[in-house]
Amino acid sequence: MAVRAKKRKAGLTRETRETRVSVELCLDGKGRTDISTGVGFLDHMLMLLARHALFDLRVKAEGDHRVDDHHTVEDVGISLGQALRKALGEKKGIRRFGSAALPMDQALAQVAVDISGRATLVYNLPRLPEKVGTFDMSLVREFLQAFANQAELTLHVNVPYGDDGHHVAEAVFKGLARALRQATETDPREKGVPSTKGVL
Repeated sequence: MAVRAKKRKAGLTRETRETRVSVELCLDGKGRTDISTGVGFLDHMLMLLARHALFDLRVKAEGDHRVDDHHTVEDVGISLGQALRKALGEKKGIRRFGSAALPMDQALAQVAVDISGRATLVYNLPRLPEKVGTFDMSLVREFLQAFANQAELTLHVNVPYGDDGHHVAEAVFKGLARALRQATETDPREKGVPSTKGVL
């Protein structure tokens, strides 16, 4: 009888004077979600991320929306990054690298990930409208920076063209999902940590 591999999961709660965020993440999931952050556009992006990465994701957040959405968006990024790092553990057997070129109507996002242990974000987007509905588009970068920092990964996001903010953001999150799906997958040929250093 085949032994089932243990699912890679993590859960955590982050509480500050500005926000309270709880995250449950399973990397070996089916794309199921239960997400409520108080920021509708962020909820939509996280649902896309989980669905296309095939992560099971539960996120509950309360924040100081009377100020604005910045603290909530950033703290969700922090918490999700921490959960990803925790779920990956020692990172043995993973593919480590992932990339995707993701079209969304007239927009194209090119996303590349290296689960390197080094936090880096390179973020190149065209000039876009400042808002999508009530959502401040600058918060996409804030989320990705917080996520990359806490997940300790290298993340490159390039959007060579696209003028609809919603479509650009959607392409970025779907591209991130596909890149993460590749990078976190286990490689049957890789028995240790995929690095000449022996550690990531």
